[in-house]
Amino acid sequence: MQSSIPLAERLRPQTLEDYIGQEHLVGRDGVFRRFVESGNVPSFILWGPPGVGKTTLARLIATTLERRMFTLSAINSGVKEVRDIIEQARKQKFFNAPSPFLFIDEIHRFNKAQQDSLLGAVEQGIVTLIGATTENPSFEVISPLLSRCQVYVLKAMTDSQLQELLERALKTDTVLRERRIEVRETGALFEFAGGDARKLLNILDIITGAIEGDIVIDDRNVIECLQQNIALYDKNGEQHYDVISAFIKSVRGSDPNAAVYYLARMLAGGEDPKFIARRLVILAAEDIGLANPNALLLANACFDTVHKIGMPEARIPLSETAIYLATSPKSNSAYMAIDRAMQLVNNDTSNRPVPLHIRNGVTKLMKELDYGKNYKYAHDFEGHFTDQEFMPDGLSGRRFYEPAENPAEEKIAARIAQWWKGKY
Repeated sequence: MQSSIPLAERLRPQTLEDYIGQEHLVGRDGVFRRFVESGNVPSFILWGPPGVGKTTLARLIATTLERRMFTLSAINSGVKEVRDIIEQARKQKFFNAPSPFLFIDEIHRFNKAQQDSLLGAVEQGIVTLIGATTENPSFEVISPLLSRCQVYVLKAMTDSQLQELLERALKTDTVLRERRIEVRETGALFEFAGGDARKLLNILDIITGAIEGDIVIDDRNVIECLQQNIALYDKNGEQHYDVISAFIKSVRGSDPNAAVYYLARMLAGGEDPKFIARRLVILAAEDIGLANPNALLLANACFDTVHKIGMPEARIPLSETAIYLATSPKSNSAYMAIDRAMQLVNNDTSNRPVPLHIRNGVTKLMKELDYGKNYKYAHDFEGHFTDQEFMPDGLSGRRFYEPAENPAEEKIAARIAQWWKGKY
């Protein structure tokens, strides 16, 4: 018999021992274990993709420490609701009793005024704030609030962790134990789950609800079942990451019509326009880059404009910027250059010293040690250039930046060739 309670809710962990994944936080030496042992919990923000246990982890901490937890959703709560809960917490606080938790889901959707309303209560210890977000807190949480919170990063579940969750569901869930379920393949199941525990359990719910009698889980059955029940699969925006991926790839692929279509899909689905604007800034730097440096300026202007005006008007600068980026020449040369340099730096254990002549000789001792000696000030030379070595020993002539084939970077390549006479 199919339960009216979703499998993800039926299987929600009741203790930290039941929690799968996030070993760096809940493992034997994890910080959340220390929270439970000491009872001393600071305000914190959980940042990670959907379905990795942010809400569950917050609940477990509150339950284990036997402390009350107020809950708000940033989607349908405003300043009034925040102040009402803070007042409740203030009235219930006695002497040295630990403060209750205030859990705010999707805290990145709170505007500045809503976040400002939390500051006093967090600072005075009236509540211990727990925020959950799928977005980078450094972009979406105001600095005064962020400085009062620790940020903990949660990771998508690995296939081995999804396998553990699958086995637990089949063995312990009272509804699934009544069904004869044979797992032959998990490739499609785990691919559709995409590291999201809730999505995996939702797919199991769909499959067991759609098939009568014995159930065989293999790639073909999973795909067919999800295609037939796409509305259920997409419930609560499960295709969020698929649509943003399609949007990004349409811009990168220079298709303005597809870009605007997926932009409309996201806006109609309630996507935060600030999230889209931020992705456009990243796209401008990563995929257009030096082929058209103005793209980054426009994307950044769009980001500022969206923050100032909000919806529905924000759709217009978003559309303008998406079309401009899609129709711009493309280059990922800057992106590739920094990745090549980072790879070398991360794997280079020699800690190469900076050449003496480009060190900053700010003290008498430094100057006596030849810091800055023989440095050539470029502006003193014709064309504001002179040939001198900037790389550490062993890296002379190493190339990280490779100009792409577009008019703007062909000019850059010509300048490099003229300056460095084949060195780079």
